[in-house]
Amino acid sequence: MRVFVFEYVTGGGLLGAELPPSLVREGDLMLRALVADLAALDGVECIITRDARLAPAHLPADCRPVHDAADFPRVWAQALAGADAVWPIAPEHQGILEGISEAILAADRPLLNSRPAAVRTAASKLRTIRLLEAQGVPVVPTFGAADRLPPLPGPWVLKPDDGVGCLGIRLCRDRDSLSRYWEQLTQADTFVAQPFIQGTAVSLSLLAKDGEASLLSVNRQRIAVMDEGLILLGCVVNGLGAGDPRWRRLAGDVTAALPDLWGYAGVDLIAAAEGPLVLEVNPRLTTSYVGLRESLQRNPAGLVLDLLADGALRQGAVGGLAVDVCLEYAGAA
Repeated sequence: MRVFVFEYVTGGGLLGAELPPSLVREGDLMLRALVADLAALDGVECIITRDARLAPAHLPADCRPVHDAADFPRVWAQALAGADAVWPIAPEHQGILEGISEAILAADRPLLNSRPAAVRTAASKLRTIRLLEAQGVPVVPTFGAADRLPPLPGPWVLKPDDGVGCLGIRLCRDRDSLSRYWEQLTQADTFVAQPFIQGTAVSLSLLAKDGEASLLSVNRQRIAVMDEGLILLGCVVNGLGAGDPRWRRLAGDVTAALPDLWGYAGVDLIAAAEGPLVLEVNPRLTTSYVGLRESLQRNPAGLVLDLLADGALRQGAVGGLAVDVCLEYAGAA
């Protein structure tokens, strides 16, 4: 089986544009972890594309370098044609992951990721939160530009509605400062606001299929405040353990609300005093995947290929080893 692993940032998706170091770092981390996991499986070979501006990947894969934006469609199409399945790693903002997913399905190749409908919903934080809230899932209150902000005390967070990770986030000291800053934005309607909830930043790594979930790990995220913004310093995979039944229940509730999630997905949340509150859903590989195989002592890519082969959603371990994933640069989860 030949799997085309298309990592958007390092694989040529940004040819003709500047390569943000933080996104290159995280993209490479996820690419290397996934290719290593796939290559460790019997009978699996990998194809990747590589932005020629970057150093060679030196991975156990058939690497196709891409030198300019004009050549990208040809190289990508050839890799797609030579693959038995495709696993994209790309941001969902600006319709990037949705478009890639639709192109894969249009080429009649198995998509090793969530369906376009789930990606489209998850690309909007406001749409995702409102959908989850309507299904009774506990969420962080989220407001659009047309909404009236409640008079809640304390700091607020302003972020792009279709942003990725911590990029573009601004921490405001109170509701008034948030409103003043929001009014100054030229595209205010593309941002959302959330009260800053005290608690532990957590992410769930899970497998999903047809509205059901298998929880793989509960990860503690290391997030710091810098220059009125938030930066992701890394995470500890299974840093909180997966034994608490609330985590499995929450994973199941999220996937029931988003039945087009498929394969690996992540859920970002705050473990607050009143319980876990969902921030957003990531319908794709996340940074936590990098430490998952070591944590579980099991190959997570193999679980996804099993899901493709026989449709069986195998349950993950109740917990695992705590594995630290450090990011050299701050970036997106």
